[in-house]
Amino acid sequence: MDAKAPIQPTDTAELERAVRDHGGAMLAVARRLLGNDDDARECVQDAYLSAFSNADSFEGRSAYRTWLHRIVVNTALGILRKRKRGDAPSIDGLLPEFDANGCRIEPMWQFEEPVERSLERGQSRQAVRDAIDALPDIYRAVLVLRDIEEFSAAEVAELLETNVPVVKTRLHRARAALKKLLEGQWTRGEL
Repeated sequence: MDAKAPIQPTDTAELERAVRDHGGAMLAVARRLLGNDDDARECVQDAYLSAFSNADSFEGRSAYRTWLHRIVVNTALGILRKRKRGDAPSIDGLLPEFDANGCRIEPMWQFEEPVERSLERGQSRQAVRDAIDALPDIYRAVLVLRDIEEFSAAEVAELLETNVPVVKTRLHRARAALKKLLEGQWTRGEL
């Protein structure tokens, strides 16, 4: 699809083509952010409706897919904001512990096999997806946007309506929690 040519909301063939060309990728983004298929499908549907009804706002400064991607991300983040149930669950129990001198007090874990080989297996990929889904929304969103979708810290801050230091702190905590969620499975040789 030409990056400079906006989709016209009245052109059914172009709308169908956009869904066919980008639907899978957009659903994957929404799924990673929202953590379940039903919310992801609803998110993508809402995002497409928004994109199609506002097609005239597409200025062609980026690829159509990029523009649509941002709409899906914003729609998913809106769903996460509505979903907030008070304070986010604590991940403190998943973070490393340190003694008074700043030394890590929990044992370091080691892989039985090279990480690259382990990650090639489908079981490992699913375990990582499940661990990401287990993170509280605010941490999962930062991790997905920064590490998987590869937005810059400034872009993530803008999308989440916060600042870069908060993004960096949440990302650090999300990565540490993710590591803790996965390390037991790796040390037991389950992955």
